[in-house]
Amino acid sequence: MLRQVAEGVLVHESAFVQSNAVVVQGRDGVLLIDPGVTGSELGCLAGDLRELGRPVVAGFSTHPDWDHLLWHARLGEAPRYGTARCAAAVRDQLSDAGAKERIADHLLETEIAGQVPLDLLGLITGLPAGTARIPWDGPQARLIEHQAHAPGHAALLIEERGVLVAGDMLSDVLVPMLDLDGAADPIEDYLAALRLLEEVAGEADVVVPGHGSVGGPGQAQARIEQDRAYVLALRDGRDPDDPRIGPSAKPGWEWVSDVHTGQRQRLARRSEGDGTPR
Repeated sequence: MLRQVAEGVLVHESAFVQSNAVVVQGRDGVLLIDPGVTGSELGCLAGDLRELGRPVVAGFSTHPDWDHLLWHARLGEAPRYGTARCAAAVRDQLSDAGAKERIADHLLETEIAGQVPLDLLGLITGLPAGTARIPWDGPQARLIEHQAHAPGHAALLIEERGVLVAGDMLSDVLVPMLDLDGAADPIEDYLAALRLLEEVAGEADVVVPGHGSVGGPGQAQARIEQDRAYVLALRDGRDPDDPRIGPSAKPGWEWVSDVHTGQRQRLARRSEGDGTPR
């Protein structure tokens, strides 16, 4: 079910790790950001839009993780965009004939095994490097590209609506997840991304994370500060005082503590390998 979070901006929350699809209403249709996750949810989303009389005229993937690259035939054949780096990363992933099979195998370990449509996965067009806004006829959607979490990650500021669509950042349930596989300096990449988001936080009355609860006035800045404190603790080798991990974690999200432990261990190994003091 779609829920309005600002004038002309609606969110569809998946049952799978509170994944948020964002709908922005324009003159002739909608911009659909990160639709997901199961086939039934995508079909429900398509049905809701049909009832509104609003076809999808453009899509956008905030970054190249599988759960942000999904689509459904009932959503139509609108152009689907991502940043140039995001699209390049997706091409690299899908150049391997076994990529979709590996995603499906990974999902066998989850409650949505066999329910995720992968046939239209990742069919996105890279916007030219330096593109500042999504090319469509609706409210201005400003691109804020950075390299935190994944290559070519982008947040979108829906300027006329005061909504910051953050992708896989600024979550109230997930700690910052660094790109420990591809980034040369994942800590600094993340801190740099938070600085970029901080520059627009004052323009956002609503923040929508890729996973988690929608935040209201003041929450964009508050979540930036919380994420920065977590990343700095990782950098300095300290245990973060963070409500998203440990005994204060939201029920059902206790596994986030395992994500944190894994990141801390991998960063320690990186530091030992390159001689960087902790």
